[in-house]
Amino acid sequence: MAPRYACFTHRECEYFPCHPGAEPDNFNCLFCYCPLYPLGAACGGSFVLLPDGRKDCSACLYPHRRENYEAVVRRCGGSGRGPAAET
Repeated sequence: MAPRYACFTHRECEYFPCHPGAEPDNFNCLFCYCPLYPLGAACGGSFVLLPDGRKDCSACLYPHRRENYEAVVRRCGGSGRGPAAET
């Protein structure tokens, strides 16, 4: 089971759930603004490239699934094991 700090679901958010097909009970709002977006095509999520070059990530649930917390943090350069493990 993931530690409590690894998942936050903001059910009162006016946009919740913000991705079509998301399971509200398994939706992690911690990465509301995806930290993987700057990785471009190497982000690992499912996205569509728009004609103007921007990514449309509205169908991507990768960073919002609670079980992907550690993988997302590792991709961003952390260990995914929490603040104490980072020092």
